[in-house]
This record gives sequence, structure tokens and C-alpha cells, in this order.
Amino acid sequence: QVQLVESGGGSVQAGGSLRLSCEVSGYDYNTIAWFRQGPREQREGVAAIYDGRQGRSKYYADSVKGRFAVSQDNVVKTVYLQMNSLKPEDTGTYYCASEYFDPDQYGGSWSRYVLQSTEYHTWGQGTQVTVSS
Repeated sequence: QVQLVESGGGSVQAGGSLRLSCEVSGYDYNTIAWFRQGPREQREGVAAIYDGRQGRSKYYADSVKGRFAVSQDNVVKTVYLQMNSLKPEDTGTYYCASEYFDPDQYGGSWSRYVLQSTEYHTWGQGTQVTVSS
């Protein structure tokens, strides 16, 4: 059974940086994704990293491309989300989630589903990120 523990959240001013960590225990996964949820908002997919039979791939929401970077250290079983040039709209609770996917089952539409929260069944407890203007 996979368990996830996030850390690294905090409060920063706009333009600042934070690095979130998602410590993973267990083995039944090949994708770790980051989601965020602001007050009165739906959970939004931010970034994901797939490391499976088809190699390693990374995915980003348009709102964070060029500013956020997801990486994975298999030695310490931790996935990182480096967040640069933070904006007030990046404020929210950030969650990591894990799942075991077979991209072939998505018929070429894999990239449309990898950042959808409904595709994930294992979640961490979340870490708060607050960006002030």
C-alpha cells in the first residue's frame, strides 16, 4: 500500500520560490502527481511525473509551465516540486497523489488524464502554500 507525505509548504512573497517534497512509501505506483486546491476552488492538477514501462515523462498545467519543475529521486523515494516565480494565485493546499497507470489504455489521450484528480486513488495529507503580493 502506497503512503504519501508532503512537506515544504510555507509563506512567501510573490516572485519567491519553494520546493515541496512528497515522500513515498510502497511500490504499487508509476506516477506521482501534484495537485492544488484553493479556498472554494476545485482541485487542480499542477504537475506529474510518470516513470514506467514507457520511460519517464513529465507533465505540467499551462498555468505553471516554465515556473514549476517536477523531479524524482528514486534513491530516497521522494518526488519534488520546485516552484519559482510564485504568484498569489499559486496559493492553496498542495497534495501529491500516486497511481499505477497503463498509458496504452488511454488510446493516445494519456496526457489529458494524467493531471485529472479523478484518476488518482492515493493521496497525501497536503501542505499549505501561501503567496502574498
